[in-house]
Amino acid sequence: MSDQFTHFNEEGRARMVDVSSKENTERVATAEGLVHMKPETLKLVQAGKIKKGDVLAVAQVAGISGAKKTWDMIPMCHPLLITSVNIKFEENEQPDSKTGLCSIYIQATVKVSGQTGVEMEAITAVTISALTIYDMCKAVDRGMYFNNIGLVYKEGGKSGVFSRESIAS
Repeated sequence: MSDQFTHFNEEGRARMVDVSSKENTERVATAEGLVHMKPETLKLVQAGKIKKGDVLAVAQVAGISGAKKTWDMIPMCHPLLITSVNIKFEENEQPDSKTGLCSIYIQATVKVSGQTGVEMEAITAVTISALTIYDMCKAVDRGMYFNNIGLVYKEGGKSGVFSRESIAS
């Protein structure tokens, strides 16, 4: 079992992977996701009319904070000295033909020089940003939802480069 799943010991019990023998290397990971909402909700976000404040500014800071605290929320993640977190938003004003909903695309890129990667930190940054958008807008749109959250790119470390097509493409 421990050959395939690194977070299990010889007895099949959970463990934190020992990275002490790994070299410090530059590592980067990018994740993405979408928050779907009514067109009226997106207009309120764009106009700064959400009563809780600047939705995307707060979501950006929340996502950065989430990336930094990933180790505290995901039990087997290592605490990392993250060197960079960059979160971008793209507002998609055109309603989807099936749902009638608009969306906000979220992309987070996280960097570290360390012994383990930052994939979980990038995914957490997107997720916390999406949750914050929902929290700030729920008073006007409880039907919002988010999806397509996942890793798009990572490089560094023994496993090398991973890349998949972005939903923004």
